[in-house]
Amino acid sequence: MCIFSVLRREKKRLLLIAPEELPSKELRICFYRNHCLEKGSSMCSCCVVLVLCCLGLLSADQSLKPQLGDFQFATNNPTLTTVALEKPFCMFDSSLYPNRSYAIYLYVMKESASTISSLVTDESSKPLGSTFQQTSGGQLGPYNAAFFDVPDCAVPPRLPDVGDMNKAPDVLTQYLFRVGDDGTCLYDPNFLGVCNPPLVPDTTYRFKYVLVDNSEGIVKDQTLWSDPIKTRRSKLPMKIDTWPGQRSGGMTVITSILSVLVFLLLTGFLASVFSAVMGSEDASAETKGASPTVQQSELRPQLGSE
Repeated sequence: MCIFSVLRREKKRLLLIAPEELPSKELRICFYRNHCLEKGSSMCSCCVVLVLCCLGLLSADQSLKPQLGDFQFATNNPTLTTVALEKPFCMFDSSLYPNRSYAIYLYVMKESASTISSLVTDESSKPLGSTFQQTSGGQLGPYNAAFFDVPDCAVPPRLPDVGDMNKAPDVLTQYLFRVGDDGTCLYDPNFLGVCNPPLVPDTTYRFKYVLVDNSEGIVKDQTLWSDPIKTRRSKLPMKIDTWPGQRSGGMTVITSILSVLVFLLLTGFLASVFSAVMGSEDASAETKGASPTVQQSELRPQLGSE
């Protein structure tokens, strides 16, 4: 029934229905995460994805959790201090009503804080306004790291456009949110917004998206907490491998060229300094040689007058 509910017959052909017509939130997210909501997606491959989604073989329970961005579009993720997450496309569609204003709140906490408190709402279902400072960077509980508009499930980002240098920044901004991307808000006394400061290296975090009704100021829906995600560990200086054999040929060539340029610049500088010193010595010698002659010429008129 699931398979036939997302297919329709049109002009003797079976077609995938529009994203907003998919019968369940989990199925919409499953389709989106496997790139079957994009124009030009292969009908055959999407039918295979459809079967797996319906059979639950693509982890339907994972669809209600924040996920790391696809490694093809978010390389080196996580970094030492940031984590790039997929925005919650199609996650909250069943909770949205026409003519209402909504926002997505992102909460962050350290893995160790889950044993203390993982609640993001108060007794009146209003979202917590806990900050990075108040929770010691997520150590004491969740903090609000950001809020943004609800992504449009009907118009997902065209991820193939990432190959176009002109379109790539906009596509990635539409697809990803980078936690820990603001390195100045903690130290700016005039900053009044929601602070999204850098994360701690080699630390495990969890993340949660929350749907908030702006007019009522209450939480309408929320995802599960993400699986634990750990930031990268920084290498100690003595452990960084500097042996040239581990460098690529291009890096070796560039290093050699830069070394030669530095040598030439240093040589030119020393030569100019040496030339200036020698020039000043020659000038002083000429001045000394000319002084007795000038004195004699001054004395001769004096003797003649006497």
